[in-house]
Amino acid sequence: MRSMLVIGLGRFGSNLALKLTELGNEVLVVDKDDAVIEQIAPLVTRAQIGDCMDESILRSLGVRNFDVCFVCISDDFQSSLEITSLLKDLGAPYVVAKANRDIHAKFLRKIGADEVVYPERDMAKRAAVRFSVAHAFDYIELSEEYALFELEVPSSWVGKTLKDLDIRSRHSVNVIGVRENGRVTPITNADRPFTAQEHLLLCGGKEDVLRLTSGSSR
Repeated sequence: MRSMLVIGLGRFGSNLALKLTELGNEVLVVDKDDAVIEQIAPLVTRAQIGDCMDESILRSLGVRNFDVCFVCISDDFQSSLEITSLLKDLGAPYVVAKANRDIHAKFLRKIGADEVVYPERDMAKRAAVRFSVAHAFDYIELSEEYALFELEVPSSWVGKTLKDLDIRSRHSVNVIGVRENGRVTPITNADRPFTAQEHLLLCGGKEDVLRLTSGSSR
């Protein structure tokens, strides 16, 4: 179990806190809106009303004891900057701050943020790539060039094996597993045939996957 501090309970902060809790972490949330705190309190480990622009509030939280502190304030960039700086001054070991623009991220890093996330931009990017790839169910970016994709098995692949299709040599893409009925199974046997009920889990360059899916018959 890891300990997490989430400051700011907008849509991103609230959903982050709930998911962190669901994953078994100890989560303290802080927001100055008492109605928001009252709503989320039963769903997280601890919830506290407070304005984290006040150094005494942050100090009372014992921020150095959290594995990760998230600053999820994007509508008031000055507050986000000051809270991030205060967290580092008070000894927070790892601070993740939310940003909407590159210039904001630049300043957040300069004053001490260990990592900056762009939820809206990342979601838009993910949606754009996912829906550009034919019959994609999911997509996880690994870098600017590479990603993991979950795809429907092309009809022309049904009944064929990795050995038959020679996917890696022909398309520079690796099939790392399949998903069926929610269960993921690694592919360890190149002679195992694909079925129409499965989803493919592919790892490769985005352009390679786009070419592969656009050229596969259905």
